Amino acid sequence: MALFLFAGITFVSVTLAVMLGPVKITPLTVWKIILSHFPMIGGMVEQDWSQAQDYIVWNIRLPRVLLGVVIGSGLAIVGTVIQALVRNSLADPYILGVSSGASVAATLVIIFGALPLFGQYALSIGSFLGALLSMIMVYILAQTSGRVNNTRLLLSGIAVSMVLSAITNLIVTMAPNEQGIRDAMFWMMGSLAGAKWEYLTIPSFVVLFGLFFLLFQYRSLNALLMGEETATTLGINTDTFRKVLILISSLVTGVIVAVSGAIGFIGLMVPHITRFLIGSDHRRVLPISAFLGAIITIWADVLARLIFAPQELPIGVVTAMCGGPFFIWLLRRQTYSFGGANR
Repeated sequence: MALFLFAGITFVSVTLAVMLGPVKITPLTVWKIILSHFPMIGGMVEQDWSQAQDYIVWNIRLPRVLLGVVIGSGLAIVGTVIQALVRNSLADPYILGVSSGASVAATLVIIFGALPLFGQYALSIGSFLGALLSMIMVYILAQTSGRVNNTRLLLSGIAVSMVLSAITNLIVTMAPNEQGIRDAMFWMMGSLAGAKWEYLTIPSFVVLFGLFFLLFQYRSLNALLMGEETATTLGINTDTFRKVLILISSLVTGVIVAVSGAIGFIGLMVPHITRFLIGSDHRRVLPISAFLGAIITIWADVLARLIFAPQELPIGVVTAMCGGPFFIWLLRRQTYSFGGANR
């Protein structure tokens, strides 16, 4: 029931987000325009909208909103996985250095044109490689006697994240022109501006692959929440499973950072909100988190577009301003505890 509810809210949010802007468009017109671009169905839709409305909906707003759905879902999924991985309520892709590694590679591509051999995919591939290398570095630093300690994993992630963030800032200050610095800084704070249909293909595939793979592993994720010894007793090879989770998290985060920049709060907060609402069973937490992450990202982007229109805020600024107070409120609730123990 909850899954259908959040799916419905996501559908309504997409419709409203496409409607809102300097040019107001009715929901009926929005869906007529969308359906008109589908083969076979398109010829059956009576065209009663202008060419300008068609361009605004199909080429500007819809790709941006759908990219927000993919980005929000991916960040929420990765946040859920990483919190289960380290059994820490403050863990997210940024704290473990995944996003920082992706940012280093992405800024190199944006400012200096690194990895030219990969053409239009240079940013995605570079971000994935950066995220993966940073996570491998964190994983190696966290090992003691061949085993990974959760506390060391978290502390290693924070240390690596700080170093990589400093490297990213150094790369930005070395930009050969002022426009390069401006573009990189705006990207580093997160933005869905300039979204295009071609930007959706790779992130959508990667996020869906990650979601379905993790849903098949929900029992193992549940066991991790109970501790490494319990998970091992239940027959889970925790060391191998950790490596798989690190690879999946790096892949999803790298691809997301490549197209949207660094958007905070989503990966940290959405898993908490979801567990607060429905408990800690990952069979339900993962899909609900994906929908909730999409909803929050959609509306954060709407605020970023409209609050100071025609100027646009980076979406990361909006998520941080809204997420910080909410996180404090959530922590102050005596009924809430990490892992859904209150349920």
